[in-house]
Amino acid sequence: MAEEVLAELVSVVYQVVVQEGEQVQEGDTMVILESMKMEIPVLAESSGTVTSIGVREGDAIKAGHVIAVID
Repeated sequence: MAEEVLAELVSVVYQVVVQEGEQVQEGDTMVILESMKMEIPVLAESSGTVTSIGVREGDAIKAGHVIAVID
């Protein structure tokens, strides 16, 4: 079952750490966001394969934006 990884706050994508097709384990850092001069890692909430990435470095995103999908 596919799981969407969502942004929890308004931020800018500082770094995309994973690529589509990559295997991730629960707790792995997928993306690093920047908000109010703080770097916030977005972690995989389950293990699986990254089937899509919905952000690029430099993107401004809102809470609820789909960052990636893990299947």
